[in-house]
Amino acid sequence: MNLINKKVTHERFGMGSIVNHNDTVVEIHFASENKKFVYPDAFGQHLKLHDKSAAHSLEKILHEQEMELKEEEMQKEEEKARQRRNQELRVGHEKSMKNHKLHPESQMVYRCDTEEQSSSFSDWTVSSGEIKSGTNKGKPNKPSRLHQNSAVLLTAVDPGMPEKDRRILGVYMVKDHFIGKLCEDGNIPAHSHYRLQLTDEESKQMPFWKYYVNEKSPQQTTWNTGKYRYFDNSWMAQILRDIVTLKSDTEEQELAQQFLDHFSKMNQIVEQELKEPNGALLRA
Repeated sequence: MNLINKKVTHERFGMGSIVNHNDTVVEIHFASENKKFVYPDAFGQHLKLHDKSAAHSLEKILHEQEMELKEEEMQKEEEKARQRRNQELRVGHEKSMKNHKLHPESQMVYRCDTEEQSSSFSDWTVSSGEIKSGTNKGKPNKPSRLHQNSAVLLTAVDPGMPEKDRRILGVYMVKDHFIGKLCEDGNIPAHSHYRLQLTDEESKQMPFWKYYVNEKSPQQTTWNTGKYRYFDNSWMAQILRDIVTLKSDTEEQELAQQFLDHFSKMNQIVEQELKEPNGALLRA
């Protein structure tokens, strides 16, 4: 907007004429001297334009500026609120970490459907699903037993094959600082380093029911319902130990051994004292 030569009135200096202005400063010639003011702010506080059309345009500019300032303030307040929420979550997280007691069955076995057999490894995450009934129906299941010591075992049964032929596809430690009871969306992400995928040939040599047993029905290989189950920490260690032996590639075997060492440390397991598997397949 061109305001050169436009007449103004200042509450203190009286009438003047605009001689220069840019996006941030306006210069006005009064009777005895020139004065510079912040543009356009001064027109909302100390200066009044005589030209009605120009004054109306300036009002629109000032209004837009006010709206932008309010938006900035709202964003600042939202950021402060977000930081407060994050701080509260950090405090809660640290408290949970400090008070955590190692659960003897804090490992998860996950039943992958056909689509999940590939997506689980491309995304390196699985979902604990939704609550099926009750007041919380439709809300995500919280994998409450999972903690930093937990691993997720991925399994599947080939189409047309019986449950006893369920095989292990891979395994991963949960992400650092993951706490299942604080998980609001039901997603269980993988650790950035401790994750293993078996080849099809390797998977066929790792039957799940070799390790897992329902002590109430020790000879049964039935899953029934649900996407996942919790199981014994030592069984997961047995599985990891056998994966180390199974891997022929030196680099993959080294990673598997690092995984086992880390897992054993997190679960207070002595590898040399691990028993041999004694799952349902071995009791039939």
